[in-house]
Amino acid sequence: MHIQVSGKRIEVEDGITVMRLMELQKVETPQNVTVTLNNVFLPVERYECYALQEGDTVEFLCSMEGGSCCPDR
Repeated sequence: MHIQVSGKRIEVEDGITVMRLMELQKVETPQNVTVTLNNVFLPVERYECYALQEGDTVEFLCSMEGGSCCPDR
Protein backbone atom coordinates (compact mmCIF):
# COMPACT_ATOMS: atom_id res chain seq x y z
CA MET A 1 0.00 0.00 0.00
CA HIS A 2 1.04 3.62 -0.38
CA ILE A 3 1.23 6.28 2.31
CA GLN A 4 2.83 9.70 2.53
CA VAL A 5 5.66 10.17 5.04
CA SER A 6 7.19 13.60 5.59
CA GLY A 7 5.97 14.75 2.20
CA LYS A 8 7.12 11.67 0.24
CA ARG A 9 4.89 8.93 -1.14
CA ILE A 10 6.26 5.52 -0.16
CA GLU A 11 5.16 1.92 -0.44
CA VAL A 12 4.84 -0.10 2.78
CA GLU A 13 3.47 -3.47 3.79
CA ASP A 14 -0.26 -3.69 4.52
CA GLY A 15 -1.11 -3.27 8.19
CA ILE A 16 2.21 -1.70 9.18
CA THR A 17 2.13 0.01 12.56
CA VAL A 18 3.39 3.49 13.28
CA MET A 19 6.17 2.04 15.47
CA ARG A 20 7.32 -0.30 12.68
CA LEU A 21 7.27 2.61 10.23
CA MET A 22 9.49 4.57 12.62
CA GLU A 23 11.94 1.65 12.64
CA LEU A 24 11.95 1.41 8.83
CA GLN A 25 12.41 5.18 8.53
CA LYS A 26 15.33 4.93 10.99
CA VAL A 27 13.90 7.44 13.45
CA GLU A 28 16.85 7.69 15.86
CA THR A 29 15.09 8.79 19.02
CA PRO A 30 11.44 7.70 18.82
CA GLN A 31 10.93 8.70 22.46
CA ASN A 32 11.45 12.32 21.35
CA VAL A 33 9.13 12.17 18.34
CA THR A 34 5.52 13.24 18.07
CA VAL A 35 3.52 11.73 15.22
CA THR A 36 0.73 13.32 13.27
CA LEU A 37 -1.56 11.06 11.28
CA ASN A 38 -3.68 12.84 8.69
CA ASN A 39 -2.98 16.15 10.49
CA VAL A 40 -4.09 14.83 13.90
CA PHE A 41 -1.69 14.10 16.77
CA LEU A 42 -1.51 10.37 17.50
CA PRO A 43 -1.16 9.42 21.19
CA VAL A 44 2.15 7.67 21.88
CA GLU A 45 0.34 4.66 23.36
CA ARG A 46 -1.13 3.96 19.90
CA TYR A 47 2.20 3.85 18.02
CA GLU A 48 2.58 0.09 18.50
CA CYS A 49 -1.00 -0.88 17.74
CA TYR A 50 -2.30 1.56 15.12
CA ALA A 51 -2.26 -0.05 11.67
CA LEU A 52 -1.77 2.49 8.90
CA GLN A 53 -4.17 2.53 5.98
CA GLU A 54 -3.82 3.22 2.27
CA GLY A 55 -3.41 6.96 1.64
CA ASP A 56 -2.56 7.93 5.23
CA THR A 57 -0.28 10.93 5.72
CA VAL A 58 2.31 10.64 8.49
CA GLU A 59 4.61 13.35 9.82
CA PHE A 60 7.34 12.89 12.42
CA LEU A 61 7.88 15.97 14.58
CA CYS A 62 11.14 15.86 16.51
CA SER A 63 11.53 17.83 19.68
CA MET A 64 14.76 19.76 19.91
CA GLU A 65 16.59 21.22 22.84
CA GLY A 66 18.78 24.25 22.84
CA GLY A 67 19.07 27.89 23.55
CA SER A 68 18.54 30.97 21.54
CA CYS A 69 19.26 30.93 17.84
CA CYS A 70 20.99 34.26 18.32
CA PRO A 71 23.88 33.77 20.78
CA ASP A 72 24.50 37.52 21.18
CA ARG A 73 21.07 38.06 22.75
